[in-house]
Parts: sequence; structure tokens; C-alpha cells
Amino acid sequence: MNPLNRRTFATAAAFAAGSAALAAPPRSRMGICTTSFMTYRKPRQAEEFLEYCSSLGAAGIQAPLPKDPAAFRRRVEELGMFYEAMLPLPKNGDAEAFAANIRAAKAAGATCFRTGCLSGRRYETFADWTSWQRFVDESKAAIKTAIPVLDREKFPMALENHKDWTTDELLALLKQYSSEYFGVLVDTGNNIALLDEPYSLIEAFAPYAVSTHIKDMDWEEAPEGFRLSEVPLGEGRLDMKRVIETIRAKRPATRFILEMITRNPLSIPCLTDKYWATFPDRKAKDLARTLAMVRQRKSKTALPTFDQLPSIGQWKAEEDNVKQCLNFAREQLAL
Repeated sequence: MNPLNRRTFATAAAFAAGSAALAAPPRSRMGICTTSFMTYRKPRQAEEFLEYCSSLGAAGIQAPLPKDPAAFRRRVEELGMFYEAMLPLPKNGDAEAFAANIRAAKAAGATCFRTGCLSGRRYETFADWTSWQRFVDESKAAIKTAIPVLDREKFPMALENHKDWTTDELLALLKQYSSEYFGVLVDTGNNIALLDEPYSLIEAFAPYAVSTHIKDMDWEEAPEGFRLSEVPLGEGRLDMKRVIETIRAKRPATRFILEMITRNPLSIPCLTDKYWATFPDRKAKDLARTLAMVRQRKSKTALPTFDQLPSIGQWKAEEDNVKQCLNFAREQLAL
């Protein structure tokens, strides 16, 4: 593990908190999720992450539960920020443990929580239809357990489209397990990897948008299909004003959370047999539309890579990308 990850993040957060008053940037209306620093810094505690993001000028954070919810809530309020929690779905039907996490999130001042069914990527995790269907059954059981708890606690859950469910599949889940407290975390880039058209996905999920992961994307053709990267807002292929306006029109109160992941491009092997093992409903037109979109990229500049940089260079690139996104959000998106 990179030795900078744990020690230096805590040191940077403490330094930032002490010096914020001297050089605080203008406050954005955009929050930051911990996964914006998942590659090199890897924040471990919500308390440290809160202070660090405050020093960057963020409006709030999306992070796991803090150690002391009451103290954390006081600090969030002192800073004039907001907090969205990150919680797992119920495991093995344990509704009480799930409810306890929700109560802790509410005590910490969270307004909602992000969750996900899959931590990996569908086309990498599952090699056949049987294993995918087992995952579907387990995920549905977890959501079924969660719904009564959400209704009782009156606390919104945002299920992320995390390179697992296609647009149609996630919409079907929302209809099957209907609740005013069950919605979506709209990730604006993930489902490109599943051959979903990005604006159609955003338009479909906007009415259910409890939370967001706002990211801009770039891509390039590759022998196995294409490669996909998060890039600073305004530098990619998505119309970020259109993205924000689409969500805001349907859910004006939904907060915009930055997920700027600084990492090497991801391979999307949509021209391989394994990729298609769990996509019986994907059609040739989905592949053709996505590859046409990829091939429209005329830039001769390759997508950025970071693993060749020294540790301090990786650290700096990650922070610089987040700062650049916050600046763009303030100046170009009124956020």
C-alpha cells in the first residue's frame, strides 16, 4: 500500500483545517464523495474527510459513518456543510443491523444514504448467466428487507447504478419495490460501460434521483471494445450543463456530488464473448450506438494514465483534478 495513503491524508486534513481560514477557496454548492480519492489518498475516516473537503471549498461530503455521530453532526453544522451517508444493504436478511446503521446516519445529520448492490463490474465479476442470476436474487432479497425499514425510519436510500444494472433493469427494481424512500444515486458515467446511452439514462433516472455522482467521461477505441475514463468536468464528452439541468428539472432538491476518480482508463471489453455472458437482453443496436459514439472521438491524445507517476505526483494529480472540477462547477454550472 502506498505509504502516503493513511498517514499523509490525516496530516493533510489536519493542516487544511488549521489553515482554511487563511486561504479558503470560494465555497461550491457541490459535495465530494470519498471515492473521488479512492486511488491514492484513500480516506479512512469521515471526520478527516469532512475537514479536508471543507478546505477545498466543497458544500458537503458523501462518506461512511463517522465514529461519533453526534459530534460529527455538530461539526457539519458548524462548517455549514451537508452529509450524505454510505451504507451497505441488509446482509442475510438482518433488518435490525440495517436499521441501526440508518439511525446512526440520521444521528450524524445525514439527509440520505448511498448504497450499491455490486462493488465490482458486472462484466468482470460474473462469467455466466447462472452466477449473475444468483446475484440478482440476492440483491432483490436485500432490497425487499430494506424497504420496510426505510418506510419506518422515513429515510431515503439512493441505489447507485454501479456497472451492474442496465437502465431498464434498475427501473424495473424501482417499480417492483416501490417506496417514496427508495430512489437512485444517478452516476452519470458508469452505464456507458454497459452500453447505455448516457443522456437517456439520466433522463430516465432523474425523477428518482435521491443523490448523484457527477462525473465527466472520455473514451477511446480499443481492440477489445473501448477504454473509459473519468476526467475533470468540462474536459470530457458529456454536456455537463445538460446533465445538471436534466436532474434539477425533475428533482430540484437533489444535491450534486462530485465523483472524480483519478486512475488509468478502464477496459470495456464489449467485443469479447465473456462480456456478453450476462447480457441476453442487450441488442446489436446498443453495441452499434456505443461504438459509433466512441469512434466519433477525433482527438489523437490518448486518455491520461497515472500509475507511472511517483507517489507524490499521483497524490497531486488526484487533488488537482478535484479542485479543477469544483472550479468548473462554480464558474460554469452555478454550483
